[in-house]
Amino acid sequence: MSTADLSTDRLTLRPVKPSDATRITDLVNDERIYRMLARVPAHQNVAQTLAWISSHDTGRQDDTKHVFAIESDGLLVGMVSGERKSTFVPFNLGYWLAPDVWGRGLMTEAADALLTWLRQRGERAFVSGYITDNPASGRVLEKLGFMKAGRSRVFCLGRGEAVDHFDMARIG
Repeated sequence: MSTADLSTDRLTLRPVKPSDATRITDLVNDERIYRMLARVPAHQNVAQTLAWISSHDTGRQDDTKHVFAIESDGLLVGMVSGERKSTFVPFNLGYWLAPDVWGRGLMTEAADALLTWLRQRGERAFVSGYITDNPASGRVLEKLGFMKAGRSRVFCLGRGEAVDHFDMARIG
């Protein structure tokens, strides 16, 4: 399954390319990012980023992983994705944004574009969540229509420990 670029008023969402690896690695090595993401280790290197990027083609073909680079004014400023283990379960919305563009509504705009695209393909249920000490991420999900569905502990690679996590869900 191919993935075309998605556009909003201010953003372009496009598939991630190997040439993005250095920029992505530089961004995710900011403690303000990796500490809030379950699956990104502290001190990620370019080889790890390239290995992650190499998994995207298979995920798109299997309809289990749709990862988009978020560009603002031609600069990669973050990621947004819908991922799932199989086509029998809802997509899990994941995202992060460079700190220098926080507070501008860009993530809500990008995530809404991805959710709209997935809904146009027939998807109706979505899950996501956020680490409890990241309320800004919770506000993004609430703006997108997600509601709290529980609380759990997740292992955060960047922190090297289990952390409290709010589980969120959206239907429709």
